[in-house]
Amino acid sequence: MSEGDLGRVRWRCRRGMKELDFMLNRFVDRHWESASEAQRAQLWQLLECEDDQLWDWLSGRFACPDESLSELVERIRQPT
Repeated sequence: MSEGDLGRVRWRCRRGMKELDFMLNRFVDRHWESASEAQRAQLWQLLECEDDQLWDWLSGRFACPDESLSELVERIRQPT
């Protein structure tokens, strides 16, 4: 992992909604370094979603309809 990769993912986690920023950055801080390339690709895919969708999924308001991303959403929602 290069510093550039980590910087890019941190920048992409800046969503303009404090709650989303917190949840996404907390996840990156805890899991980015140990994540596989496939897991990192999933995170990048998730970060392509609109903020309102992300908030609905991460807040638990709605389930993520994409099975490939739903497990990641649940991992991000976990406080630890």
